[in-house]
Amino acid sequence: MDRFPTEFSALLTSRGRSILADRRGVLARALDADRLVYIEGAIARDTAMAAHDLLERQLRPCLVPLVRAIPPEAIANQTRNHQERLIKVARQETAYLERRSSRAWKAADRIGLIAMLQSESLRNLAQRLSGRPLDRRSGQQVLRYGPGDYVGPHTDHYPEDPRAAGGYLDVHVSFGHPDVRHHYLVWALDGHFTRMVDVNRPGGIAIYRLPFWHYTTPLVARVGREATASRWVALATYRFAPAAGRPRAHAFGGKVGPSS
Repeated sequence: MDRFPTEFSALLTSRGRSILADRRGVLARALDADRLVYIEGAIARDTAMAAHDLLERQLRPCLVPLVRAIPPEAIANQTRNHQERLIKVARQETAYLERRSSRAWKAADRIGLIAMLQSESLRNLAQRLSGRPLDRRSGQQVLRYGPGDYVGPHTDHYPEDPRAAGGYLDVHVSFGHPDVRHHYLVWALDGHFTRMVDVNRPGGIAIYRLPFWHYTTPLVARVGREATASRWVALATYRFAPAAGRPRAHAFGGKVGPSS
């Protein structure tokens, strides 16, 4: 594979297109109930592995480390029992695909990733499952997890953004690798972390109805495979379309801080 297809739907198998068409509304109901749905088998394994290789070759040199450790004062400044307050912590590599002049945007555009993440078929999937009209514009980002990389518990809530404060939708296309032993996504339902899925699949697709509490466990490599174990995530973020007569806000510039 030298480039991604222009339309997201072309990345899918016929079975994948049938699943994501969601003609019976199974996925939409699951998204309403659980806040997140994870789909396996919609992308052929060989295609997903080729996409992983393409990202490693063409986009990895453009990534920047995104590291935010637990501050020592999170413990040292406590004056009462059970007073813990944890900021959003993470370790991963990323590129925000927003500025056309950036090296990462140019590389992503050259391999067709920008076009695919902005494609009508991907937006239609998100809109169909959300049950609400989505803004024509979207935010794009890529993440790369290596051994030990993770994201701590967080909500991805942006109350200062009037267009995102009431919720928004993410679509994450995950390209895992067989040299990864496991990598889990954990999320909360009804106030407890009770949902978990192994997201290290060659071509898993996760749809998030944000905000909600979730985290990604440290990626664990198979013994002796630390140099080649990694998982890529290509994601698109959609805000809901403004109500009729309401002026549009500025273009969505992607997320602040690490994603999942």
